Amino acid sequence: MREILKVENLEVSFFTPEGEIEAVRDISFSLNSGEVLAVVGESGCGKSVLCKSIMKLLPRTAKIKRGKVFVNDIDITAYKEQEMQKLRGRLFSMIFQDPMSALNPTISIGRQIAEAVLVHTPKIDHKQVYDRVIELMDLVGIEQPEQRYELYPYNFSGGMRQRVVLAIALASNPSILFADEPTTALDVTIQTQILDLLCELQKKLGTSTILVSHDLGVVARAADRVAVMYAGKIVEIGTAEEIFYDPRHPYTWGLMQSLPAFAKKGEPLYTIPGMPPTLLNPPKGDAFASRNKYALGIDYEEMPPMFQISETHYAATWLLDKRAPQITSPIGGVAYE
Repeated sequence: MREILKVENLEVSFFTPEGEIEAVRDISFSLNSGEVLAVVGESGCGKSVLCKSIMKLLPRTAKIKRGKVFVNDIDITAYKEQEMQKLRGRLFSMIFQDPMSALNPTISIGRQIAEAVLVHTPKIDHKQVYDRVIELMDLVGIEQPEQRYELYPYNFSGGMRQRVVLAIALASNPSILFADEPTTALDVTIQTQILDLLCELQKKLGTSTILVSHDLGVVARAADRVAVMYAGKIVEIGTAEEIFYDPRHPYTWGLMQSLPAFAKKGEPLYTIPGMPPTLLNPPKGDAFASRNKYALGIDYEEMPPMFQISETHYAATWLLDKRAPQITSPIGGVAYE
């Protein structure tokens, strides 16, 4: 598959009165055409900041300190706001996690979708805009779009509002779609519907998708590849099969053990001990060391590199070093030999 997005050694910090917060720390990954890459991790690990950094949707207090972003082999790292405006919507678009705050409550649904259409095709006539809006509403599963064109966000349920946000995101046929926890505010039944819709649209339109989530169940349903983030870094990346059936990082083990499928009858659901470190002053060495019962002495002194496990599977843990002791994975099987 053709590589459509490439991020190299990206570092992003927020400069606050308390000091520098290192939100994204030396991240590298790629996204192929027509692929779904899931980015998972606990809240506050930098998932959303990573996506907004690529789209240059950061506040003034944030700064890209280092790294490069390539889209279709073109370096957009130094692009100014005026240049980025030409790319947003047409090249890449974003679905935000709270559809109610993403929509204007005083403007009808149809007009809000029409506005997204007109931003990149301002010369088309009213009839063409209307037809395109109806087409988009129908595409995302909004029934009777002609009757609902003039309705407002408060007339819709959470799931229907998320469909509207998705229609706005798809208005200019973007090549890359950032879905920032699109199912977080929805109940389980509606979550499944939205995920199925995303998968269906991704296959139908060939859109490359970065799906941000803290829910491994969501990821298992939709992703081709998975990147696990912790404390601003990607600590493991691989195909969905590799991450779910052969995880190698202790943090990934903890996330997997937290799934209800691994719970034993009569016992409480597993939780990872401790709290994530503050990124105001990241710890020396491996940021997960203080929560990792398998931590080695070197974890407290030196940050582990990315060790290659297969052509597509990498993990940043010293347990993969040849000198490390053999550890049995807590979710089954010998992880390191």
